[in-house]
Amino acid sequence: MTEKTPSEMSFEEAMAALEAVVSQLEKGEVALEQSIALYERGAALKARCDALLKDAEEKVEKIRLAEGRAVGTDPVEGM
Repeated sequence: MTEKTPSEMSFEEAMAALEAVVSQLEKGEVALEQSIALYERGAALKARCDALLKDAEEKVEKIRLAEGRAVGTDPVEGM
């Protein structure tokens, strides 16, 4: 079976794949060329997660706007 590209992954799939990449890189047991390839894949996975989160935030804002609530994200308490 061929590995999915980041653009084909759901948020959960991309996050799990990103965690696996980070784990492999943290172990430091891969050759330099493989480390570079893993880093590139990790960057693509992170971009996918960011895009999916942004899309989700936009959907929530549309829902809030439709309900007549303030649009925008609320700050997290303590941050």
